[in-house]
Amino acid sequence: MYKVLLVDDEFLIREAVSAKIQWKELGFELAGLCENGRQAVAFIEEDPVDVVLTDICMPYLDGMELSKYLYENCPQTEIIIFSGYGEFEYAKQALQYHVSEYILKPVTARELTKVLVSVREKLDRKRKQERKMDQLNEVYHKYTKNESLIISKALSRLVSGTQGFEKSLKELKELGVKIHGNAFRVVAAELDVYSEYGDMEMDSKKGSSLMSFVVENISDEILRRGDLGIAYRDSDHSVCLLIWKHAKQENTKQIREICTEIQETVRRAAGLSVSMGIGCCVTSLEELPYSYKSASEMLRYRYAKGTGVILDCGDRQCEENPMTLKKELKAAAEAVKGFDQNRFEEILRTIETWMKERYVNRNTASGYFQQIIQIIYANVSQADDSFALPETVMAAVADANSIEAAMDILREYAAKGFLALEHIGQPGSKRQAAKAIDYIRENYGNQNLGLNQICEYLNMSTSRFSSIFKEATGKTFTEVLIDVRIQNAERLLRQTRLKNYEIAEKVGFSDPHYFSQVFKKMTGKTPKEYARENSE
Repeated sequence: MYKVLLVDDEFLIREAVSAKIQWKELGFELAGLCENGRQAVAFIEEDPVDVVLTDICMPYLDGMELSKYLYENCPQTEIIIFSGYGEFEYAKQALQYHVSEYILKPVTARELTKVLVSVREKLDRKRKQERKMDQLNEVYHKYTKNESLIISKALSRLVSGTQGFEKSLKELKELGVKIHGNAFRVVAAELDVYSEYGDMEMDSKKGSSLMSFVVENISDEILRRGDLGIAYRDSDHSVCLLIWKHAKQENTKQIREICTEIQETVRRAAGLSVSMGIGCCVTSLEELPYSYKSASEMLRYRYAKGTGVILDCGDRQCEENPMTLKKELKAAAEAVKGFDQNRFEEILRTIETWMKERYVNRNTASGYFQQIIQIIYANVSQADDSFALPETVMAAVADANSIEAAMDILREYAAKGFLALEHIGQPGSKRQAAKAIDYIRENYGNQNLGLNQICEYLNMSTSRFSSIFKEATGKTFTEVLIDVRIQNAERLLRQTRLKNYEIAEKVGFSDPHYFSQVFKKMTGKTPKEYARENSE
């Protein structure tokens, strides 16, 4: 239950509000009623509350002055202000005191109930965050009994190579740190909430050292249990694991199991998501900076792979030449020109999968996304010159924290583009159909003329073309092609003395017998009969 104090100098309002609101059902307890701000301050000093509902105009200490007092002395208290119509602009000045809600008088029970529900939800979120921080403190005290920040800094200097190798080893020896083995791998672990790919607000990113200590000490406890290595804090939001082995053979499976156990333990203990990058294997301590660099670089690929992941440099496929997607980008342009939204979405899925599988970095992916956006804009704006490319679209794609998020923005823009094309409607379809008929009339003599050839000419999918062509002409492509061929055969039979097989060949039939069958079906006469009756 959250405690509420009601402050208003009008007795009837105090009584009406206290009686009409179902306090307990809403999760509140009406702790007291006060006539003015001075009484309210005295009450709160003795018995703090979670919410204060106050009028603006009151004697001794008004609602604004009470809000200022609460802001300065009780910042966790939520403030709801009642305001008469003439006082409403005045009430807005209370923004500087972080007032939660304003309610214009007269106040109904329904309005106040709605506001109280909103404030309760806000208080619930605050309480949840406080419990999480309490949990972090508990975990922190459990896991940080014997850690030393000095040891972490010394290990960081050794592994990153920022200090001479011999000096670092001497320093660690004096601190009682022993490093075993003859093969080593560095693992970089970073809290996702602090990375550029995290989506939590800055206000929720407090206690970075505390959270990192939790990850560090859980990691160190797991490593020391099997004498597998040592963990240290590399920065306020990242931890490194130095894992050693007594054989030169790779043991990737064991390292992955260690990383998975650390992730799961951190999630259970503190509710935190951690991503981990596994560096290359080196066979001497002097080479540790190479492993450290490759481990840190792997974390950059969370843009492609997401958060809460384990990224092993041994798994990474090389990013291919930017020309690799040339075929897909061309197909995307053809899909837009052909009004084929399903085909376009299919191409986007192919591109997205390709990026994720090849660990494409943010800059490379952003370049592809910009090309796709330009393809959409260029082709849609040709048909609809009012279609625009807002700067916010490019900016949003560039700022997206993952490939999936960028794709969502891109798909939204594409949907607007296809909607614009749809609004163009029938006239656009008729233009395409007219172009197709012109092409047929120019190329009917080509025996290989078919649906695929004309769709390639129009930059349109066969399904889309067939649909708009039938809609615009009432006939299929094949029916129109045969009509044009027979019309030209009739002309040749009237104007020339060419033989049937020669005419068949000229109008695009490879089989004279089939030509005769089609001609009779279309005209009711054989080519010879037609020529005899219509020769000029």
